[in-house]
Amino acid sequence: MRLHWHRTDLRPSDNLPLVRGDDPILPVYVFDPKVLAHAAPPRVAFVRDSLATLRSWYRARESDLLVVRGEAPAELARLADEYDAETVSWARAYSGLGRRRDDRVADRLAEMGVESRTVHDHLHHEPGSITTNDGDPYQVYSYFWKKWRDREKESSVAAPGADRLVDPGTHTPIPTLADLGFDEPEATIPPGGYETARHRLNDFCSGPIYDYETGRDRPAADATSRLSPHLTHGTVGVRTVHDRVVSAREDAPDEAAREAVETFRGELAWREFYHHVLHFNPAVVTENYRDYENDIEWRSDEEALRAWRDGETGYPIVDAGMRQLREEAYMHNRVRMIVASFLTKDLLIDWREGYDWFRRKLVDHNPANDNGGWQWAASTGTDAQPYFRIFNPMTQGERHDTDAEYIREYVPELRGVAPDRIHDWHELSDAERRRTAPEYPAPIVDHSERREAALAMFERARGERAD
Repeated sequence: MRLHWHRTDLRPSDNLPLVRGDDPILPVYVFDPKVLAHAAPPRVAFVRDSLATLRSWYRARESDLLVVRGEAPAELARLADEYDAETVSWARAYSGLGRRRDDRVADRLAEMGVESRTVHDHLHHEPGSITTNDGDPYQVYSYFWKKWRDREKESSVAAPGADRLVDPGTHTPIPTLADLGFDEPEATIPPGGYETARHRLNDFCSGPIYDYETGRDRPAADATSRLSPHLTHGTVGVRTVHDRVVSAREDAPDEAAREAVETFRGELAWREFYHHVLHFNPAVVTENYRDYENDIEWRSDEEALRAWRDGETGYPIVDAGMRQLREEAYMHNRVRMIVASFLTKDLLIDWREGYDWFRRKLVDHNPANDNGGWQWAASTGTDAQPYFRIFNPMTQGERHDTDAEYIREYVPELRGVAPDRIHDWHELSDAERRRTAPEYPAPIVDHSERREAALAMFERARGERAD
């Protein structure tokens, strides 16, 4: 018999390590305190919901999902001994932390004579399989994309049959958030589970994907997939997503729609690119990927950091994004870039502060993509935004939320204000602001001044000026 250790693969179908082989399967999930130390209420709540859905699937087939608490090496060893399992399978991890945990589990099982079966599953192409002609990992996305785009991809696989699933003979409850040491999330968490993921994928590929090229940058539009939590926690498999996207491309009504689908496919490649970067550079979760001659002189400004976190900066598109994060544990991707640029280039605060806040608040947080996005915005990452290209938050708001629909949804103080007044907020006098929206704050910094300060800060880091 084999134990299958579910982790970020909370689904029965398109799960390669679950279905490979012909041995009887007993599924298990471990709430490991060493992993929970890096977790946060939004993600744990989503995982619990997804586990309940997955458990229902197993129970409908006269099996069950064992849910236990404790350090994974000890718990898996205990269960392997209790159920006389010959093998434990799981999907391979790619982060430094995940790989070290995998090694500890494998070592503990080997001491008992139990086989570890790890399978590449979370990505289409395993780290090290897409490289430069010299065999090095890519540092530039565009070159990675060309090879990723043209590389053949496996199709999704069916769920295991009921005849392969074992009844454990015992039923363990799913621990509550309080049991696990977490408060209830501040945000409203979207429903988890593989069924929700499948419906979301089908809905997106039946219509919005054909407007993705232009719609993805409009935060007020329902033009993005909202699949990120499901990909993060594995309630949908990458092969399932890609198969459905390719099908949508084949059904596209015209060339513009086909190009929109290909743009979305490029986002799937970005996801894998950053996972490859993390695999080969595990220290990037706490260190700059890019070396500068001198240290970057990030500012310590607790008051500005608090205003950014609370959505009280006086820059409407920034505040809308930060409030969406607080309310929904999610933020539109275009707005993520805007708020990240604002923190690092306007407030001159270290990207690690922003990364840590996103880690605590996002339901779709994963180290590879969040770190890649933050270091891109901060001009410290691989293939990053050049330090001299600095988002103007007012221009970004006017360009991507022209009618201020998104801003007024999340910033109620501005709901009765005309869009042009919102986009000109930084230019209004204090008296005009008080008359227009007395409860909304004035800008906490001057963007033009901070832009010059950011340029000088990076030029000093590059060794190009000494002042």
